[in-house]
Amino acid sequence: MAVFTEVSDKDARDLLRRVPLGQLTALRGIQGGIENTNYFLTTDQGEWVLTLFERLSAEQLPFYLYLMKHLAHKGIPVPDPQADEKSGDILHKVCGKPAAIVQKLRGQSQLQPAPVHCAAVGDMLAKMHLAGQDYDREQPNLRGLPWWNATVPTVLPHLEQDAADLLQAELAFQNHTAASSAYQALPRGPVHADLFRDNVMFDGEELTGFFDFYFAGCDTFLFDLCVCLNDWCIDHATGAHDAAKAQAMIDAYQAVRPLEAAERQLFNAMLRAGALRFWISRLWDYYLPREAAMLVPHDPTHFERVLRQRVAYPIALA
Repeated sequence: MAVFTEVSDKDARDLLRRVPLGQLTALRGIQGGIENTNYFLTTDQGEWVLTLFERLSAEQLPFYLYLMKHLAHKGIPVPDPQADEKSGDILHKVCGKPAAIVQKLRGQSQLQPAPVHCAAVGDMLAKMHLAGQDYDREQPNLRGLPWWNATVPTVLPHLEQDAADLLQAELAFQNHTAASSAYQALPRGPVHADLFRDNVMFDGEELTGFFDFYFAGCDTFLFDLCVCLNDWCIDHATGAHDAAKAQAMIDAYQAVRPLEAAERQLFNAMLRAGALRFWISRLWDYYLPREAAMLVPHDPTHFERVLRQRVAYPIALA
């Protein structure tokens, strides 16, 4: 991710004295993303990812870290946060910032997925949703509807009139949807909420892990699925729906957790919600950036295109 806080070898060695994962051999900042500071931390015992949290507070972070531990212990392939040897804490402090250290997952991101990769994601996403149902901590999706309502007035002045009209109309639609009885009936629980192609690892066609849970929260499972469909199962030049990839993901998901009636009813509304959420956040990051080494904001117009496609061409579930 972007590097907001510079971590020295000494800082890393101090952490490794508390979390004994071997002797430091390399420390390298990770480029990509815009939210936290991340480093690859290599020791003589293995490879790890060190994350310093730039926005999330020490009070918010246990939800994410213990969710990862919960899922890991249920057999979901996610990074398992490593504990302080003496205190048992999995939330650490590095350079004055809250921090976590997890193992580096095997494999690499599949940025040009085939239907087989999309099916693997759908299968594991459904298993993750079921595995999280007995997780005992609560925290809302911090980038959910209340955040959209608060953030849209901030980004509107930067938009041309056509885009501003679309943004306001879609926000009104999502507020109306959220007040409906069908929305209230949607199954909910802990969700990843940001399971893009660069947050999943593959070794060939084998899915080896989900990671970067720091946008997770309690939300609808359907929203989580639709966020995936909007990244994995579209043509990235146009934002258009890719039916073969989407069907592979949906079929694999439903083989584990069939969609309920309310979910089928609001499927297209949640595809639009997923596109809106990332259009808003990318507008915010693009027009109101924070200083960081290696920071490259994402293009917000990509999710404007995806949203326009979702509004113009609703998808019929088989």
